[in-house]
Amino acid sequence: MSSRRPIRKREAQQIIQALEGGIVPRMGLRHLLVGRQAQVREVADRLSRVEEGGSDLMIWVGDFGSGKSFMLGAIQQLALQKNFVASTVDLSPSRRFQASDGKGLALYQEVIRRIQSRTSGEGNALAHILDAWMAGLGEDVEVVREKIFATVEDFQTGGLRYELGQALVAYASGMMEGNRDRKLQALRWLGGQIPTKTEAKQVLGISQIIRDDNWTLFLQNLAELFQVMGFAGFVVNFDELVNLYKLPRTQSRDQNYERILNLYNDLKSGAVPGLYVNLAATRKTVFDERRGMASYGALKSRIGTEDPGLRDLVDTSSTLQILHPLTPEEIFTLLEKLQDVFLTLYPEGRALSDGDIACYMQAQLNRPGADEFLTPRAVIKDFLLLLQLARQNPEVSAGDILAKQFGRMGRVVRDQDDHDDDVIELL
Repeated sequence: MSSRRPIRKREAQQIIQALEGGIVPRMGLRHLLVGRQAQVREVADRLSRVEEGGSDLMIWVGDFGSGKSFMLGAIQQLALQKNFVASTVDLSPSRRFQASDGKGLALYQEVIRRIQSRTSGEGNALAHILDAWMAGLGEDVEVVREKIFATVEDFQTGGLRYELGQALVAYASGMMEGNRDRKLQALRWLGGQIPTKTEAKQVLGISQIIRDDNWTLFLQNLAELFQVMGFAGFVVNFDELVNLYKLPRTQSRDQNYERILNLYNDLKSGAVPGLYVNLAATRKTVFDERRGMASYGALKSRIGTEDPGLRDLVDTSSTLQILHPLTPEEIFTLLEKLQDVFLTLYPEGRALSDGDIACYMQAQLNRPGADEFLTPRAVIKDFLLLLQLARQNPEVSAGDILAKQFGRMGRVVRDQDDHDDDVIELL
């Protein structure tokens, strides 16, 4: 994740566009990496162990705006560089780990929809991955069938490995016979899009389907499959676990926490080759003993309790990674890096001096409530506005723009813990 490589204009365009839109960029995060180097090195080490046949799970904990989504984005980009298949998804009111009305399956479907590899971007990536692998299996349908079933038979995880083999054979036969509909039906099954066993039996001869109650087991099958295909493994990132904390019924929360517990046990025991799961959650979602993960006894015994005396210390070896807010010095460095990206996209733009950036930071820090609620998300968005105004109004000094900007934008910072639950964190 080094930032020594030059910034490409395409990267710069995507970074600026994403940040101005309030979301995490899908490329080029190494150019903005500040204050998280130790955690990134730890993730790289864990990815190496997963590539060697291990498995792991980490939980990234922090208040809104503390850097959870940024870290998941950085993990995804690092994983892709290391030849993993990766997918990052948000939980939502309609997507969660466990449900009986399709919400668990909806989360799995989103995982598949967002799959990426180093050579295939989002959008039909699973089909590209399958096509590339099957092109090397041969041209005889029966030989390919035997290879596929021999492959899944050797999987260490149970799940739906035999049904996975059936779907792969159907996909391969459709590919070799030019039967596009058969390929599509196999892809629908793999993506959890076939709703009933009856339909699966009719169109593919498969007697099981991916459901609310078995989709996490099928992720384990996919991780082994991707390693057989030549990938380093499968990285799946789940963001916005605050949506589990918001579930009104205790039973629903407990069912979801139990599913997380099962994942924790499977991955920490090393029983799932090639799978690395990351969860991003607020402090309350993890440590609240009334509604959070800590309310589920068996899970609380795994993750432990928060020790206020150790809150300011970093332990990268822990499953729980507490993300501390960036210091003012780190935010200053971040803004310098952001200006470099901006000027790559807009070389005609005006470079702000260190003094201008320092004045901007001071204006931010002087806002009411800044000590508690100032986040890089807000700082970045306002700084990009400042850079745009300076670029498009060259006759106005940076100092005058700052005076106008903060005179107009002076406002009391809201309590994000109560009001900004659904805002995507940038850093």
